[in-house]
Amino acid sequence: MAFLIRLLVNAAALWAATQVVPGVSYGGGPGPLLAVALLFGVVNAILRPIAKILTFPIIILTLGLFALVINGLMLWLTSSLSSALGLGFHVSGFWAAFWGALVVSIVSMMLSMLIRDPAEPERRRDRLTRV
Repeated sequence: MAFLIRLLVNAAALWAATQVVPGVSYGGGPGPLLAVALLFGVVNAILRPIAKILTFPIIILTLGLFALVINGLMLWLTSSLSSALGLGFHVSGFWAAFWGALVVSIVSMMLSMLIRDPAEPERRRDRLTRV
């Protein structure tokens, strides 16, 4: 259930970026948008940690601000992959990707705070006591 909620939150955040940021566009229905959100989640789960490890010194020197650049690059990569798959999601350049990733991060964080499962701390505590 948590996976489905996370997928819907990502889809809503991506949709919000298409509405707010010039250069981030989507032409399709809700089904392909869910596929774009899934692709975005996979890119972030696999490549973003590697990119952050490789750029760790730059992230430290910029006091974490370079992480925003990495987020933008992940959104731009998602755009390239979704275009190749014919999903209709497009980011026109680096700055659109940068601002789009910022919008996606903020909207995703806000929605996650609103939808937070009240039983999650209990489940987390139960998992820790089982170990």
